[in-house]
Amino acid sequence: MKKILFLTGTRADFGKLKSLMYAVEEKEGMEAHVFVTGMHMHRKYGLTAIEVEKCGFKNIYRYYNSTQESTMDLTLAKTIEGLSNYIREEHPDLIVVHGDRVEALAGAISGALNNILVAHIEGGEVSGTIDELIRHSVSKMSHIHFVSNELARKRLIQMGEYEGSIFTIGSPDIDVMFSDKLPSLQTVKDYYEIPYQDYGVLMFHPVTTEFEELARYADNLVRAVVGSKLNYIVVFPNNDYGSDTILKAYEAFKNHPNFRVFPSIRFEYFLVLIKNASFLIGNSSAGIREAPYYGLPSINIGSRQNNRAMNDSIINCGYEQADIEDAIDKALNQEHVDSSFQFGSGNSAQLFIAELSKESFWQIPKQKLFNDIIPASGQQ
Repeated sequence: MKKILFLTGTRADFGKLKSLMYAVEEKEGMEAHVFVTGMHMHRKYGLTAIEVEKCGFKNIYRYYNSTQESTMDLTLAKTIEGLSNYIREEHPDLIVVHGDRVEALAGAISGALNNILVAHIEGGEVSGTIDELIRHSVSKMSHIHFVSNELARKRLIQMGEYEGSIFTIGSPDIDVMFSDKLPSLQTVKDYYEIPYQDYGVLMFHPVTTEFEELARYADNLVRAVVGSKLNYIVVFPNNDYGSDTILKAYEAFKNHPNFRVFPSIRFEYFLVLIKNASFLIGNSSAGIREAPYYGLPSINIGSRQNNRAMNDSIINCGYEQADIEDAIDKALNQEHVDSSFQFGSGNSAQLFIAELSKESFWQIPKQKLFNDIIPASGQQ
């Protein structure tokens, strides 16, 4: 029996990993284990560990990794400590991590240093800010890569990763986006008590390297959306350094009839909401990845998504209030654009489990070597 350990620290990465978890759970000879930590464990952000447990996975372990200071380095250290203790008891055959969060880095470090295969989902992409450093670090500490497209595959090869350990499966959340199991819009509105017929979705995260300007940026955004007189569904930022600054600016939405604010929204419900929204605004990767699949206009504010995949439906703007107001006008008047399919076609779980089912997959060496694209100087 192969034990596949999935590490999840946020509502976002759980949405990406869920279809892969189900595929493992249903595969004979494999069992899924889920290490739940990070934002999932905070009541402030909706205690989404409960949502993970509602999915019915048999082997779930909760771990609270926050420290009093809540800095990324101490969170990393504490996550490594808890995960290392866990894997010494459970002895997983494979650790699966996603993206560019410190929890993923903790998983890669713990696996590599304990001689356990590590698979990284969605490596080889650019994130911007500190997230990009973390993503590439996770890739270098991982043995296996499940990437979303050919460009990501080429980047990993450029980074010295062995081609035979890189598998292109698309982005797993696309599996869920076009599933026939999504709830109806009315079901979602009833559940979250959303009264609006037309609305935008707002998700704005802190950029840690721009903390000194963050309060001003958040205030500009708040003034712009309030002044638009449109309806908005607002989701809390992630828990990176600076999130409290954004939440303080969001106090302007309290008791405002045009705003419904939520710590978190179930992934499937969130997909239904953005699919039916007028536009998405903020700096979330959802505006770069999910929104274009639905042909939804998205306003990308600032630098957080610099150099990530672009599409005609994405409107880039600066942090000034006037820039954001202009972008909202453009989104409302944007002509229909075709859906963009840059990250697979919704069969990621099938491709993922097909690779895990091959004997050759489990023969991928844990001892990594840097794979030179060209011979080093002096070599033939």
